[in-house]
Amino acid sequence: MANPLALIQLCKKAAPARAAFFMHVTNYIWPTFLHSLIAVPFDRLPYTFMHSPNKNVYRAVLVAALGYFVDIYDLILFSIVRVDSLKSLGCTGIELERNGVLILNMQMLGMLLGGVFWGILGDKKGRLSVLFGSILLYSVANIANAFVQDVTQYALVRLVAGFGLAGELGAGITLVGELMSREKRGNGTTVVVTVGAAGAIFAGMLSQWVNWQTAYLVGGVLGLSLLALRIGIRESGMFQGVSARKEVRKGDFRLLLSDPLRARLFLHSILIGIPIWFCVGILITFSPELGRDLHLEAPVVPAMAVMCAYGGLVFGDFVSGIASQWFKTRKKVVRVFLFITLACIVFYLYGGIQKLRDFYVLCFVLGSATGYWAVFVTMASEHFGTNFRSTATTSIPNFVRGSVLPITFLYTTLQGIVPRIESALITGLLCVGIALWSLSQLHETWGRDMDFVEGDDSVE
Repeated sequence: MANPLALIQLCKKAAPARAAFFMHVTNYIWPTFLHSLIAVPFDRLPYTFMHSPNKNVYRAVLVAALGYFVDIYDLILFSIVRVDSLKSLGCTGIELERNGVLILNMQMLGMLLGGVFWGILGDKKGRLSVLFGSILLYSVANIANAFVQDVTQYALVRLVAGFGLAGELGAGITLVGELMSREKRGNGTTVVVTVGAAGAIFAGMLSQWVNWQTAYLVGGVLGLSLLALRIGIRESGMFQGVSARKEVRKGDFRLLLSDPLRARLFLHSILIGIPIWFCVGILITFSPELGRDLHLEAPVVPAMAVMCAYGGLVFGDFVSGIASQWFKTRKKVVRVFLFITLACIVFYLYGGIQKLRDFYVLCFVLGSATGYWAVFVTMASEHFGTNFRSTATTSIPNFVRGSVLPITFLYTTLQGIVPRIESALITGLLCVGIALWSLSQLHETWGRDMDFVEGDDSVE
């Protein structure tokens, strides 16, 4: 038997070495690895680990990625705990689906309103004010969510939470895009979106260990802890340059109305993303109900469906981001992913899957197919000038998320005419068809110079 005192002495001797190793990992290996992803083309990764990272870019990507991680955690948490939380509030039977749609729609309504508010604020007051203001609001709302007593309170708190959630992604993507070069910004946005999407996986895993109130509390605490990272991050030079120009209108939605071409560009940028939220908002959120109609061998566990779908989304975001950088195109990558999404929707509804395990694998594949979100938000940022970029980049993803409102309305309305499976198919085909048409109306944005303004002749 080993001598306990000898073991203790050995551990003490090893402690400095362990401390030095972890210090090296924390201060050098991880920052340089992240730098290699965001600062250089992917085909040069093996040669870049010895270069010093740009600290402001690194910090901006880190905060944006972690902020989006908590953002997605909160955003998708209701889909995971919907049944358990509503049952604890006294809902049963058809009320679970109807009240679930109500609360989801209230959350998305908050995101629609917040997308406009935070976007305009970002163009007028700066990207950082939105990044941390939105994190603060949705964190407080998350904590409040743990103490709701009825469906009305639940819906109102999700409205406030949705309003707060609306600002983080757009501000983060705008900031990262403006800090990085035109050839490499896609790498940074890919890191932000890929890391962020993993928040849904964490939400799904955590919900298996804690009750729904604790899950909301954890989200609030995680968000508040991110506020400590705000120190040391500087505003983008592009915004600072435009903010000093008093003759340029900033965050003004009238810029859309004054130019029909710009308005169409804004609309098409929204429409290419709606299949993503059809898949998330209908096929995944209501997978328990759809699973019954598909005659699966066992009930679908919402948390597992969400984890599988977002596991696929992490993979898809990473692949689409790499592909857009490798092939130097955004449009072609999105088009390929849209056709894969279409195939997955049809197979989900008519593939004849009966085993629950196979259904979860399909959720992963479906999530991977909708993983063009990373490229989608990058395109939104690249299409518009610095004085309107935060407004566009923040509001466009939230209008896509808010598209759940008309999508769920169409989906539920069609159920009065055709069975649930056929209503899902009609809604899905319409979403993908609109997205493909809108994509054909957009310009290629890879490598575009983002240092320009909208409406140079306008006055503030």
